[in-house]
Amino acid sequence: MKDRTDAPRDRGWLVGITFFILGLGTLLPWNFFMTASMYFNRRLNKTEWSNGTVVVQKEYYFNNWMTLLSQLPLLLCTLLNSFFYQRISEMVRIAGSLVFILVLFILTAILVKVTMEEDCFFSVTMATIWFINSFGAVLQGSLFGLVGLLPQRYSAVFMSGQGLAGTFAALAMLVSIASDTDLETAALGYFITPCVGTLLTLLSYLLLPRLVSGSALRTWTKNFHHIFYLVPVSLQIWVMAFCVVFVFTVTLAVFPAITVDVKTIYPGKWESYFISVCCFLIFNVCDWIGRTVTTLFQWPPKESRLFPVLVVSRVVFVPLLMLCNVQSRSYLPVLFSHDAAFALIMVLFSLSSGYCVCLSMSYAPQLVASKDAETAGALMTFFLGLGLSIGAGFSFLLRLLV
Repeated sequence: MKDRTDAPRDRGWLVGITFFILGLGTLLPWNFFMTASMYFNRRLNKTEWSNGTVVVQKEYYFNNWMTLLSQLPLLLCTLLNSFFYQRISEMVRIAGSLVFILVLFILTAILVKVTMEEDCFFSVTMATIWFINSFGAVLQGSLFGLVGLLPQRYSAVFMSGQGLAGTFAALAMLVSIASDTDLETAALGYFITPCVGTLLTLLSYLLLPRLVSGSALRTWTKNFHHIFYLVPVSLQIWVMAFCVVFVFTVTLAVFPAITVDVKTIYPGKWESYFISVCCFLIFNVCDWIGRTVTTLFQWPPKESRLFPVLVVSRVVFVPLLMLCNVQSRSYLPVLFSHDAAFALIMVLFSLSSGYCVCLSMSYAPQLVASKDAETAGALMTFFLGLGLSIGAGFSFLLRLLV
């Protein structure tokens, strides 16, 4: 599909940079809560001595519940956004969601300094995760519909920004671990970071109309409010919809619920950095690289049957990661105990995830007429959420099987 003639004139790539920042902002809620799993588990899983051994007072399964309660609202709210977007203006949906996300991040930062009973803290945290990801779903669905009206390169840039959100969160966690401050102060600094990032995203969105010429903006806004034709468009993009569902089902089935429990074979100072580096940083950097590579080339082409085969082949990473040094375990043996083996599997796992997701999301709007590009983009966001939810559900079963 050729670039649309009503695309904004992008002087100095300012529009592209803005969509990159918007992409980063959409996944800050998910990534900052996921990467902070060590902080939450430390506050929740209190231990005590019993008969000379350390026993966890109560197991909250934070990683599994966090994953599930992050992705279910993404699925539900993306679906609702698809039906009610005509009744709520684009400005309200996008700017309003960012404001609520900012407020919830501020609340999370404040709770770092508040002493709470574990059950109460768990309930408040889960409610925060549900609502912050609900607003994130409305934000993401609206922006995917918006970027679907533009040339394909903007979709790739937007998704590249999403990939960098995880790296941003992982680096913030490493800085907090490396600091010599106490746990509370380090966690407070960590959660202040997404507050600044969300505020920057809101300002970038508010500046976007100033970067687009008047005629292009009028055409853009007019196109953004056409009526959905869901079934015909769904039939045209069903292969890409299947691909994005399958990619995220595989990814969320093991990351982070299983990968976060992998232990290093080198005890000592490295132990406190191991998960942040080998799980979160490697995944997010390589996922971002995989997404960014699609701005340079796209293979296989969108019409090729090889692409869904490539996507399905990623299922091999599920047993590979389950056979790493996951602790504690009940059934499966450890075949890949070395840190380097786990890191290598994570590199391939995350590169393929970012690459296949970005191709799926970028190809879908190209398979339909220009007037249906927004519909395709919004529908793909729904299928993205469906894959995430299915994967989050499978993570409970797979963790029990390890």
